[in-house]
Amino acid sequence: MIERVFQEIGQRGHVDLEASEMTIRAAAHRIGGRLLEKLLNADGGRYQGSGLPCGQGHTARFVEFRKKQLLTVLAPVEVHRAYYHCEGCGAGVIPKDRELDIVYTSFSPGVRRMMGQVGGKEAFENGRKDLEVLAGLQVKTKAVERVSEALGEQIEQQNQQEQKQILSGKVVCFGGQAQIPNLYVAIDGSGVPVVARETEGRQGKDPTGKAKTREAKLGCVFTQTTVDEEGYAVRDEESTTYVGAIEEAEFFGRRIYAEAVRRGLLRARRVIVLGDGAKWIWGIVEEHFLGALEIVDLYHAREHLEKSARLLYGAKGAACQAWISARRDELDEGKVEAIIAAMNRRRVRDSEAQEELEKERGYFRGNAARMRYAKFRSQGLFVGSGVVEAGCKIIFGQRLKLSGMHWTVRGANAIIALRCCQLSGRWEEFWESRAAS
Repeated sequence: MIERVFQEIGQRGHVDLEASEMTIRAAAHRIGGRLLEKLLNADGGRYQGSGLPCGQGHTARFVEFRKKQLLTVLAPVEVHRAYYHCEGCGAGVIPKDRELDIVYTSFSPGVRRMMGQVGGKEAFENGRKDLEVLAGLQVKTKAVERVSEALGEQIEQQNQQEQKQILSGKVVCFGGQAQIPNLYVAIDGSGVPVVARETEGRQGKDPTGKAKTREAKLGCVFTQTTVDEEGYAVRDEESTTYVGAIEEAEFFGRRIYAEAVRRGLLRARRVIVLGDGAKWIWGIVEEHFLGALEIVDLYHAREHLEKSARLLYGAKGAACQAWISARRDELDEGKVEAIIAAMNRRRVRDSEAQEELEKERGYFRGNAARMRYAKFRSQGLFVGSGVVEAGCKIIFGQRLKLSGMHWTVRGANAIIALRCCQLSGRWEEFWESRAAS
């Protein structure tokens, strides 16, 4: 290796630093791989005698030693393992594979961790390229996909176990036991493109009436202790965690409730739920967060004001803008009844517009108590759901909604679980729990 570097100097008259770096790194990986291979095979293949318990009440008999090619973060290595066979189960038993965490895989835990790291953040093909450039690992795109989704499914299994514990009263709390001044639960949804079979029988919004997406629900939990100099709420740094899935509201309600309990719901002085006007969100609140302060996102409410103005005045003329300006002031002050009265003062002749306008009136009537924005701000609270909306863009938009992507629900949920785990700061916790199991 050193001779090769000196040859480069002699040929070029100078050191090509990048080429030298890569050459030395590759050599170091090869040397490290040879050392690791010796270490892995120093145990004689983990031979445990002529027979051992298979785990199902039978005895598995030793057959032979078998070799396995394993890609590690250093280099490919060959692992020697004692192979046992259980006639009762009709299956092989390889204790060493279980101990090394390489059952049914040719990738080491370290390589799988790297694959999951990139697979949760970017398109699988881009992740494959990054692994090659940054770590010198050459794997196939499909391998990155399969490993990432498998890890996401493992994370989801842990999530379900944790949820079951919490819902049964075995509460898992987050952090210390100090009281939390304000704990926020923000909920939203976003369409994720899926393959055709995942939308059969579902009504879509496009002219054909055929659905092309499935709604992925996202919830985030964060805390707030202080306000800034102007009295606006300040989110506690690194306090946001996420949960999400493509699933019905009934199941998602349990998911977000379990996360809120894990984060300290039972010791929060005040619980605030932020969301848009979707009925499924407030249904979850009624079932799981009864007594929480409910706030409709101010910016969604402003969008409904603008829609109402267009229905009342048609094009965005001076009269339309004047109406919006006046109503926005009323909305900021929480005077929802004044907005509804203003909507009633002007008649619309078009029947379809009248029907849509009635829906807008219903939106404001039904959410009036959730729109007392001046009161909420005077208490130093958030009135916008920007945290969860940003979460939808980061978790769904930047990973699952890129050009040309179409997911199965299973695959999408695996990546959502993986991505939520990483962005919630629980990735290390997940790997530690795997090592301990």
